[in-house]
Amino acid sequence: MGTAAKFGQRTDDPRQFIVGLARGAAGALLFGVPMLMTMELWQMGFYIDRSRLLLLLLVNIPLLILLARRIGFEKTTGWLQALRDAVTAYALAIFISAAVLLLFADLRPELSLSAVVGKVAIQAVPASIGALLGRAQLQGGGDSGSDDEEEDEGGEADSGTLSSSYSHELFLMAVGALFLNLNVAPTEEIILIAYKMSGFHALACVVVSILIMHGFVYAVAFKGSHELPPDTPWWHALIRFTLPGYVVAMVISLYVLWTFGRLDDTAMMQVLMATIVLSFPGAIGAAAARLIL
Repeated sequence: MGTAAKFGQRTDDPRQFIVGLARGAAGALLFGVPMLMTMELWQMGFYIDRSRLLLLLLVNIPLLILLARRIGFEKTTGWLQALRDAVTAYALAIFISAAVLLLFADLRPELSLSAVVGKVAIQAVPASIGALLGRAQLQGGGDSGSDDEEEDEGGEADSGTLSSSYSHELFLMAVGALFLNLNVAPTEEIILIAYKMSGFHALACVVVSILIMHGFVYAVAFKGSHELPPDTPWWHALIRFTLPGYVVAMVISLYVLWTFGRLDDTAMMQVLMATIVLSFPGAIGAAAARLIL
């Protein structure tokens, strides 16, 4: 067993449990602060469509379970443990979000229960992802080494098929796109940029997004990037991973815009423009997620 403690796992060393909770809380803060300090999200808690918000919260649950299976607070040995990690991450995210909003005087006694729930619920989605990412990014050097050894010696038994499958590659891209999109989609700038762009700008944005995404993972020698055999055709990675990944980023962007009501009563061309604009950070998030996770 690695030295990093799972949230909720029984251990002989209480300190490991506390460290695990601290890492999750730190991850929720680190990755959630941009949204916690965004005025548009404060206001969106009042008027966001409750059915769309509920759908986002429900979609986030299986996403967290799959993510916990990949990078849980410690290597998971079953779906029950992944579920436990996901629930704990969600609970931490709700607590951190509520605490920070209270600190910023955004939650006040005169607000209705619906407004309070709306504000906290929106913030808890990216914060919960951050709580899980905290395990991957905030662990100490000794912990990281232990986990790496476990994966080399037998980790494939736990998550080998999950981490190596093509569908899992796309899932990681979807997580990255969703996380980054949630940070920028609520802002007015997305709609403003889409309104100002011409067809040429939109086409250039698509091409640049794909090039950046491809370069992030396959051309630049970042840790975690794919190393293709020398005899692999140059177009293989582009067709198999980058282009499908960009499509995933576009679908996630469209869903997030719809969730936040950015597409209501909007012409189809503007819907397309806004999706292309949001897909730019979405594509970067999708590529970065594959490197980080």
